[in-house]
Amino acid sequence: MTTLAPALIEPTLQPNMTLVLVTVGLVAAGTALALDRSLVRVLLGMVLIGNGIAVLYLVISGRAGRAPFVGEDPAAISDPLPQAMVLTAIVISLATIGFLLALSYRLWQISGTDDVPDDAEDARIQRPALEDQTSSTYDPSEASTTTSDELAHGDGSP
Repeated sequence: MTTLAPALIEPTLQPNMTLVLVTVGLVAAGTALALDRSLVRVLLGMVLIGNGIAVLYLVISGRAGRAPFVGEDPAAISDPLPQAMVLTAIVISLATIGFLLALSYRLWQISGTDDVPDDAEDARIQRPALEDQTSSTYDPSEASTTTSDELAHGDGSP
């Protein structure tokens, strides 16, 4: 049985706690902003989340090392995968931000505000539910296929 040379065994990863706290702060603040009705705040939230994910990849990539060239000592080089993942996260964030910019600009042109309006169809569907009425599309003649209805009646009939 062969064993790895001591130089190839990487020590336990000790993350930089400052970067971990920065990541948590960026993602938490971004999530809070992304849940707002204002598209500009949603946009800023997506920027913060994207930056938080990029910092997260820096945290999990481990220690810094030399460029990964052929012939270098494997213990001295850095892993190129997290660097590629950071670039991917940047591209995804940029695409999302571009979409949200276009969406907020269009909403500003139409309504003069950046707040997302309530959907009229959602309000129409919600009204009978608030009044405890059944929907016009409800057909009581159809048999239920849910287990909870079958258990509520005891005999399996709707």
